[in-house]
Amino acid sequence: MSWAESLIKLSTYEAEVLQKRLAEIVDRRTAVEMRLLMLEAEGEAETAFMAQEAAAGIYRAGFFEGLKLRKAKIQSEIDVILIEETGAREALAEAFETQKKYEHIAQNLKIEARKVQGRRDSAALDELGLRKKAS
Repeated sequence: MSWAESLIKLSTYEAEVLQKRLAEIVDRRTAVEMRLLMLEAEGEAETAFMAQEAAAGIYRAGFFEGLKLRKAKIQSEIDVILIEETGAREALAEAFETQKKYEHIAQNLKIEARKVQGRRDSAALDELGLRKKAS
């Protein structure tokens, strides 16, 4: 195995690790967004309940203030995860660029090796032709 193939394998492995990391981050973001949707649904259900129960209106302001705080906390979690996701996407893009660069280098090495082999073959045939001509 040539050094170029080793670099390609390493860069492929790095890209796979970064893809898994990105998938985990996206899963976490999805879970937190689901929690936010659940809070919004809880707020809508409580609003419907308060419309039916006059006594529940006493707690309305406190409930909505608490709901607002919980939603803000979850939104801040989403914002942090989005920043992390952006970083993971950039790292993955860099890993793919590096992998392509190594693949390009390996391809160029193969082409150069074929050219060298062609020159050797041509020189050997020329020498063989000269020997036949000399005999």
